[in-house]
Amino acid sequence: MSTTLVSNAPRRAAARAAARRADLTGWLLVAPALLAYTGFVIYPLATGIQYSFYDWNGVGVATWVGLDNYATVFTNPNLLGAIGNSFVLIAFFTIIPVGMGLVLATLIRSMRDGLALRASQTILFLPQIIPLAAAGIAWSWMYAQTGAVNQILGWIGLEAITRPWLADYGTALPAVGLIGSWVLTGLCTVLLLTGIGKIDTSLYEAIRLDGAGWFREFITITLPGLRQELAVLVTLTVIAALSTFDIIYTSTQGGPGRATLVPGLLIYRIGFTQSDVGLAAAFGIVMMVLVLAVVLPIQRLSRASDQ
Repeated sequence: MSTTLVSNAPRRAAARAAARRADLTGWLLVAPALLAYTGFVIYPLATGIQYSFYDWNGVGVATWVGLDNYATVFTNPNLLGAIGNSFVLIAFFTIIPVGMGLVLATLIRSMRDGLALRASQTILFLPQIIPLAAAGIAWSWMYAQTGAVNQILGWIGLEAITRPWLADYGTALPAVGLIGSWVLTGLCTVLLLTGIGKIDTSLYEAIRLDGAGWFREFITITLPGLRQELAVLVTLTVIAALSTFDIIYTSTQGGPGRATLVPGLLIYRIGFTQSDVGLAAAFGIVMMVLVLAVVLPIQRLSRASDQ
């Protein structure tokens, strides 16, 4: 028995050495990405947290204020109003694109012509490759009093409701939200269409043999099969809604008044126009925590439903 232990000792030593070499190789491979992540994510985040406890204009001497900046975030009506606007945008950036994506993906899936299928996917995805700043500018022209939107409404006999959509307090935020819906619907459709393609076709054949209609087929087979894709899309679109900046900056600048003011634009103004770096950093940290508080439960529910 002792001879066996002695003979196995070199093998165990060799296995441990091989494991150490594998670990070292793994660390060497991930080191560039880890360094980049530390430099561009971890360090700026830590610096932002540090700045959030100071009153600093970005140039002079910083003064320690503790949690005063965070207290301002939770008590200033302008900051809270911007957060409220971002939650309104969730309906346009998440609910509408995902809902439309489900409908369009189901319709496109039923197409028999391969050319029509590819063409429809390409057309729907085109808004996703357009820079958001360019989309905001283009839609601001179309929303103008003499723009394409009002012209179309006039052609169909709805002149009474025409208006400068982005200059009206009641319609500015929904109008901006529809820009986001237009941009994100193509992404949702293509991803959901890919997810539908992974569902076993025998499931559809079996439920049709049972005499199920399209609605039962959609509820019973399609929706459960798209659980992971829906979780990804909801996560991406909620983050887009809570962190939107480009579309607002190029289309309304937060106006009229504060009707379309969102946290991303307000943080930019506080930090670079008002030179209140500490408050801007605190607002950014609060928004980061808010995004995590919304997104993490979605991910947890998605993983729990797969178990």
